Amino acid sequence: MDTSIKKKRVRGRLSREMIEDAAFEVIEKEGLAGFSMRKLAAALGCEAMSIYHHFPSVAHLHEALVDRLVGALEMPDASLPWRQRMRIAIEDFRSIGRDHPAYATFFVTYRMNSPICLAWLNGILSLFRDGGFDTELSARLFRAVGYYLMGAVLDENAGYAKGPSAVNTVSDEQLARDFPNVMAAGRFFGTAEFDKTFELGLDMLLDEMERLRDGADAGQLSGKV
Repeated sequence: MDTSIKKKRVRGRLSREMIEDAAFEVIEKEGLAGFSMRKLAAALGCEAMSIYHHFPSVAHLHEALVDRLVGALEMPDASLPWRQRMRIAIEDFRSIGRDHPAYATFFVTYRMNSPICLAWLNGILSLFRDGGFDTELSARLFRAVGYYLMGAVLDENAGYAKGPSAVNTVSDEQLARDFPNVMAAGRFFGTAEFDKTFELGLDMLLDEMERLRDGADAGQLSGKV
């Protein structure tokens, strides 16, 4: 990793894009807790002050990294059915966690209020409005979907995928004897089952949103009769 970054550095001046590329790589290698401007500078083959010329602080760098990830998200084609558009938008956001697992925990808890992030948020809320929901319900559904989506990203990247948290774990024999339901369900908690589990929950959310929308439409129609 370091060698390829340094080769790019030799061929040209240090740029914001090069720093961001290197930051993502260092974070994935060292983990978010192990990331520092010093390690980033070492990977780039420069002094830390050269980085601060482009990013005055670590907070400025994180803002740029989040903006880069969010800025790459595109609103689904408006000609597609609404349910498909919503599914694409949700899956695209989830894919960020897969592409940047070490950064995912920071990303999903970051309070997005930069112009780039607000533009994405505005587009997502517009997508809910296109589904036939008013301002209040669009906002509440956005939050509800966010709870599910961010929880999934956190769990997939920092939850069961990382193994047990407890110091005092139990043997497979004790697990089977004393906690048979957990033992039986265990095979469905693995990373190979993440997609199927996520799709199950997402279908439930989309079904409920359509039910709410269709119920509101029916109520409006009955009121006009």
